[in-house]
Amino acid sequence: MPLEVLAPRRLYRQIADQLRQLIDEGEFPVGSRLPTERELAEKLGVSRPTVREALIALEVEGRLRIKVGSGIHVIEPRRAAVTPVPDPIAGPFEVIGARALIESAVAAEAARVALPEDIARLDAVLTEAETVPASLEAWVALDRGFHIGVAATLGNAVLERCVGDLFDQRIHPYFQRLAQHMENPATWRAAHAEHRTIRDAIAARDPAAARAAMAEHLARSHDRFARDFGEAVGQPDPLPGSRSGSRYAQRRGDARAAPPKVATSRPRKTVRGMRTKVE
Repeated sequence: MPLEVLAPRRLYRQIADQLRQLIDEGEFPVGSRLPTERELAEKLGVSRPTVREALIALEVEGRLRIKVGSGIHVIEPRRAAVTPVPDPIAGPFEVIGARALIESAVAAEAARVALPEDIARLDAVLTEAETVPASLEAWVALDRGFHIGVAATLGNAVLERCVGDLFDQRIHPYFQRLAQHMENPATWRAAHAEHRTIRDAIAARDPAAARAAMAEHLARSHDRFARDFGEAVGQPDPLPGSRSGSRYAQRRGDARAAPPKVATSRPRKTVRGMRTKVE
């Protein structure tokens, strides 16, 4: 029998597994409230967005109920058989980071080669989005249409498909649940204004401005998704390429060089049974 390559579990899935185990063992009984994202991140030695992704995974599984402003509560697992939710290729914040790198370069190139019909295509999407869409699904379709429209300007089917595939990870239940918590007409209006800034930079044939506008848009998208459940809005690390990008490498450099250490077989001090590092 041939050996198969084993894919490593993503960090947020490791955290979700540990939290699920603690729930099953009664450390967090049904009806209890979990520590805040900030507390979990500090005890586990990981970023708050990573904890956010783990909590969303457990909510999709039906183990938690997250209510913005009132906390994260353990609920009775669903009794009916449920088709397991497959792991996404990556967590939402990883996807946004990849999009920031790729789509910023795409926007810069679009500013170099855009034709009048390319600008007209972007304008058509923007005009349709002028009125607030009736639903999250309608907004996602318009959002996708704009980003695919920018990529289509290059006339490269591979890049267009790449941008589309990255965007389409938003249809995964994890990303959809996060969007349900964090997106609303106010965030859609903000994103629409950012789209218009990108369009104007491309129409002005200014590659540097187009690159910066796309990077800033995706950095702000990251910020919108990174708001804490029930906590004050923090200051998430900027994504590469954003106006704050010069600080990104400085603030992320140490983490890249020395990732969080994993736990040994002898866990350090615990908080209600929770290991301080992810195994």
